[in-house]
Amino acid sequence: MKAAQFSRFGGPEVLEIVELPDPHPGPGEIRIAVRAAGVNASDWKKRQGLMDQELPQTMGYEAAGVVDEIGDGVEEVAVGDRVFGFGGDGAAQAERAVLSAWAAIPASLDFAGAAALPSSVETAARALDQLGVRSGGTLLISGASGTVGSAAVQLAVARGARVIGTGSPATHDRLRELGAEPVAYGDGMTDRVRALAPNGVDLALDVAGSGILPELIDLAGGADHVITVADFEGAQRHGVRFSRGDTGRAVYALGQVAELIAAGRFTLPVGRTFPLADVAEAHRVGESGRVRGKLVLLV
Repeated sequence: MKAAQFSRFGGPEVLEIVELPDPHPGPGEIRIAVRAAGVNASDWKKRQGLMDQELPQTMGYEAAGVVDEIGDGVEEVAVGDRVFGFGGDGAAQAERAVLSAWAAIPASLDFAGAAALPSSVETAARALDQLGVRSGGTLLISGASGTVGSAAVQLAVARGARVIGTGSPATHDRLRELGAEPVAYGDGMTDRVRALAPNGVDLALDVAGSGILPELIDLAGGADHVITVADFEGAQRHGVRFSRGDTGRAVYALGQVAELIAAGRFTLPVGRTFPLADVAEAHRVGESGRVRGKLVLLV
């Protein structure tokens, strides 16, 4: 099968499409013929040598496609089913991928839209769980208009929370559509939030990683009411929790978001698609930060 891989660390130019043996699912896993695979910031961090140090390395943690092989002990899925989910071995940007967690693709969603979901949805749901977001509370999300932020807004609204979300003025109509009360980020953000919530907020989630943790701590009434998924150094400096996948992943959210999509209560836009062969260009575009919405490779 064809797969994205790199054999040295560096810029997007180190990525290449290589031929690898077909993978096979183990117990509790399935294999899909990949139709689309998501591209994430963790992909270029991996390529730059900021994560695992072994070489060569394959690419991709999320994909959507058609089930073509089923491992022992797997029930409630059949060959030919359309599914999306996580590739446990970090090799989802390929013609075939083994998934360790998955859900059925809603009928209204295409493969590209489904491949855009897993990482953003899991990250958002995990952070909301760790914060204890529930009905009746007020949640402030810093960076609410990005892919993880948008997912967090919609999942929090589905839990019954009031959501205030920061974003540029150009994103405010979109944030309102998702169920959030928008405020502009930048100077004066704290005053703008307090205009909506005079007594502050119950909880705050930092998705942007823009050095705003002190303001979030002030608005939420303490560092223990704040979580960041984007500012590791700031979390250490200010005593804020940093949400990690290695402390337990919210894979249950795949099935939950599929139900929300089927009910017309969740959407996550694809910003741009690329053929698998153009994976290097997808990295260049992603690192530039100029495209809003998820980047997806089509296989």
